[in-house]
Formats: sequence, C-alpha cells, structure tokens
Amino acid sequence: MCNNCDYTIHGRHHHFGWDNSFAPAERVAPGSTIEFQCLDAGGGQLQADSTVADVAKLDFAKVNPVTGPIFVEGAEPGDALKVTIDMFKPSGFGWTANIPGFGLLADDFKEPALNIWKYDAASLEPALFGKNARVPLKPFAGTIGNAPAEKGHHSVVPPRRVGGNLDIRDLAAGTTLYLPVEVAGALFSVGDTHAAQGDGEVCGTAIESPMDVVLKLDLVKDARLKTPRFTTPGPVSRHLDAKGYEVTTGIGPDLMAGAKEAVAQMVDLLAGRYGLDPVDAYMLASVCGDLRISEIVDMPNWVVSFYFPRCVFE
Repeated sequence: MCNNCDYTIHGRHHHFGWDNSFAPAERVAPGSTIEFQCLDAGGGQLQADSTVADVAKLDFAKVNPVTGPIFVEGAEPGDALKVTIDMFKPSGFGWTANIPGFGLLADDFKEPALNIWKYDAASLEPALFGKNARVPLKPFAGTIGNAPAEKGHHSVVPPRRVGGNLDIRDLAAGTTLYLPVEVAGALFSVGDTHAAQGDGEVCGTAIESPMDVVLKLDLVKDARLKTPRFTTPGPVSRHLDAKGYEVTTGIGPDLMAGAKEAVAQMVDLLAGRYGLDPVDAYMLASVCGDLRISEIVDMPNWVVSFYFPRCVFE
C-alpha cells in the first residue's frame, strides 16, 4: 500500500475497452495522488508456469484490462488531465509472446511463442533472455488514458485522441503526461504495465508485467489539447546507450513496408550472429530495439531504421 497516497484502486476495479457510461471506481479532487494496482496485458491468463500452448488459449475478450475509471471533480471537455507519473512497484514476473495474427511481422511468424521473464523487482537489474542476452528494464504503463466522447464500447487495442494504448516507453517515472478531456470527470484509467519495451513493440508484446503505479492527477483548465503530449525529466535512452547499437534499415516509398524490412533484417542479423531461433530474435527485438523514422523528406523513398542495443549481448 502507498502511505502517501490519497486513494488505492484495487486490481478488481478493472474494465475492458473504453466506455464513458462505466461507473467510476472513485471520485477524486484535482491534485490527488493515487495508487493503481494494474494487471498485465493478459489479465492474468499467463503465469510463471505457463507454456506456449497457453498462448493459443488466450481469451482476447479479457486482454489489456485497465484499472479505473477515475472521475476527477471539475474536469470538463476542453480541459487537459495532467498526469504526473510518480513511481512503479514491479512484480518481478513478466512474459513476452508472439501471438499469431498480431505484430509487425505476423505474416512471417505464424506460430505462437512465449518467453517467461523473472527479474529483480527491487534492483531492476537487466533481465535474462535465453543464455546470453540481458535486457535493461524501464517500467512504464502501456495503456493510459481518458474515456472518449463517443458513446458505446470501444476496443482498448488502438490508441486514441484521449490516450489509451499508447505503448510509449518514455511514460515512465518522472514523466508528466497531458491528456485531452472529452467527458465530464475525464474517467481516467491505466494498465498494460511493462517492465521493458522497444520503440515500436514490433512483435506486439513487451515484457508484459503486472505492477502497481502511483500517479498524481490534476487539471489544466481550457487547455484545448488535441492529442496527448508529455514532458520527460531527463535522458530517455541512457539505459541502452552504453555500448552503442547495431542498426538495420528499410528504404522505399511506404513507411510500413520500410519498418517491416528494417525489423526483418535485424531478426536475420540476431538469429545468425547469436544462434537464436528467429522468433526469439523477433521477441527480443520487441522488448529492447527501437524503430525510428530516419528520413521522410527525400521523395519518393523514405528511410526507417531499427536500432538494437549492443549492451544486451556485451
């Protein structure tokens, strides 16, 4: 429990998808500090003793639960919800999966795969992948947002103007996030916590890990914010930069095709150099490699790069 928090929202207060008719789990004043108990993206369907057979049994109606919603007194459409991310309390358990039909290279990797992670929740030392790879950790919330104005139930999978499944790894401790408010009270929820993820989350999953999150919720009146924005407290890639990077590229007139090519080339490089099964290389790339748009002005071709941190193997 959080001694300095105004509220604790237990994991049983979770929901699937977004719906502005959901009853709030709590009503809070602006400036409140709240601890959220967050489930992992599988909603507990995968555990430390799970096998790859369990990936095929996932109930997709129960994936990506978020804890909430929270009604913030005084929040009105046109305001911004200011979310100060205070801290994460990791669990020490996580999983990464290749889920058939999901992920950037879904056409290449059609069979399920699973890696179970165990990490030190206190020290957050790099987590072991296979025999030789160690992945630096950086906890964050993959899904964080407000309820949309549109009535009805909306999938939690795609990100939205009001946030949601953003999967931005820099929404970590110390970051301040601003979210557009579209309904009275904002109806804020958070979940899908990750121990680590690369920019792009290319296989569709990160190190999915249940953990508690401490946030402060405040208001910026009449902000007229169109999409989320955030401010980081300092450098964002120091945990990966120490040894430099291996970089592959995709070049052509389509950014999505370029992204696929850059990642496919990295999978080939990692599999060949380190003796990894290609699907393991794909999952490893998802939790610590970064997709970047390197050039988007020299028509008709654009350059997408994929950066893999050398510190994972050195």
